[in-house]
Amino acid sequence: MLDANLTEQLKGHLTKVTRPVELVASLDDGPKSAELWDLLSEIAALSDQVTLRRSDEPAERTPAFSIVRVGSDVSVSFAGIPMGHEFTSLVLALLHVGGHPPAVADGVATAVEELEGEFHFETYMSLSCQNCPDVVQALNAMSVLNPNITHVAIDGALFPEEVQRHNVLAVPAVMLNGEVFGHGRMTLEEILGRLDTGAADREARASTPSNRWTCWWSAGVQPGRRRRSTPRARGSPRASSQSASAGRCSTR
Repeated sequence: MLDANLTEQLKGHLTKVTRPVELVASLDDGPKSAELWDLLSEIAALSDQVTLRRSDEPAERTPAFSIVRVGSDVSVSFAGIPMGHEFTSLVLALLHVGGHPPAVADGVATAVEELEGEFHFETYMSLSCQNCPDVVQALNAMSVLNPNITHVAIDGALFPEEVQRHNVLAVPAVMLNGEVFGHGRMTLEEILGRLDTGAADREARASTPSNRWTCWWSAGVQPGRRRRSTPRARGSPRASSQSASAGRCSTR
């Protein structure tokens, strides 16, 4: 699934993995599961720190997989195949679960680590959405910093029944503990500010004025003119493929 250039880039990034990680795949007999297994096999072959196994436990969603830090409760999950705009989210998840620290300010990281309670996040996204990676990467980083936070990024195109059940009309759409948490682009500081009332001052200092962007479902067509591109993490590779499901972005 990965071309030679992307494979070489990913191999270089995986040298930053300092703690062993395991890719745990939940699959069925469908073609998308076979595609996901191929991708995960390619990734595992690039580093001695990365292993792969197929889960024998019943799964809520297939195809799906978790990136698990061996011997810990730290993990990040994806339901679907994170290519397109989400490939960078996959690379960063591998690095962060593998011990490379997220690029989060010390005070913010401490606030996330000290959050009390159980927070189970689900983000419905589209692989063509330019704004979804910001939310996915923020929640992934939070789940690495605090094991009481879990997150699964869900490709809505592969789970249309869920999208319909939750009345998801725009992405990214975030659920917290089964209830709607928010829509549109959110920074880690903004998410933290809603969970930790003591973070208001930190959020005010860290945030800058910006438009909130939302990507609207437009299944079966390609997105129109790009109004704004999603920033990539420095040194992170670009994805080589796009989702067949498109999202249209507009300001809120």
